[in-house]
Amino acid sequence: MATEVDATIVAIANQKGGVGKSTTAINLGAGLALQGEKLLIVDLDPQGNTSSGLGIDRANIELSTYEVLIDEAPIDDAIEPTSVKDLHVVPATIELAGAEIELVSMFSREMRLATALKPITDEYDVILIDCPPSLGLLTVNGLAAADEVASPIQCEYYALEGVSQLMRNVQLVQQSLNPLLEVEGVILTMFDGRTTLSADVVEQVRQHFGETTYKTVIPRTVRLSEAPSYGEPIEAYDPMSRGAIAYRELAREFRRRHGRT
Repeated sequence: MATEVDATIVAIANQKGGVGKSTTAINLGAGLALQGEKLLIVDLDPQGNTSSGLGIDRANIELSTYEVLIDEAPIDDAIEPTSVKDLHVVPATIELAGAEIELVSMFSREMRLATALKPITDEYDVILIDCPPSLGLLTVNGLAAADEVASPIQCEYYALEGVSQLMRNVQLVQQSLNPLLEVEGVILTMFDGRTTLSADVVEQVRQHFGETTYKTVIPRTVRLSEAPSYGEPIEAYDPMSRGAIAYRELAREFRRRHGRT
């Protein structure tokens, strides 16, 4: 059933790689879908980890985010179902790696994703955009199309590295392309309770970002690392694992923040 209001569009972004961005897109998306939200994930990362982590065979995709951005293919035609009810994905293929260069000479190059999403925003409750670990035109398209930015930060050394640059870019996008863009939240990932370093990073991030930081902390677990290779969210792969419990709580916290519970 189509919703009566437009979807909340959230760009999941951090210019630093390996921070749990795709894991968060997959499992927050699945958690929200299982709690009654209708979800679309747009995979903007040429690595396509979110697509394969949701069981999409990228070798057999007819339309992807590449065709949507470059050829202006209708995004409706690129949407694929997943094994989770009410969770859909616009998959990415390696072709998307060339899109950064192709977009440079295109008209309204920063707004192509925003334009593509407009016809379907009333069909979903939440649209998550998984941005690549860079600050190029693909990420700018994600930020220009979004209402909010959520940034995963890993509980390791140099946790805040890159985030300050991302925040500067958010400000630039606010000034020139998308004045309504807000920083929705910071999500602490890869927490290792056996180390004082993880606890120190949590404290450092909470001091730096305050209430913007989610209370839920995502642990580093083997099961979370294994799930993508089976093409399943952690909720399907091992629903009783610590990772599944954490992402369920993150989804609940997201819904509370947005007045959905």
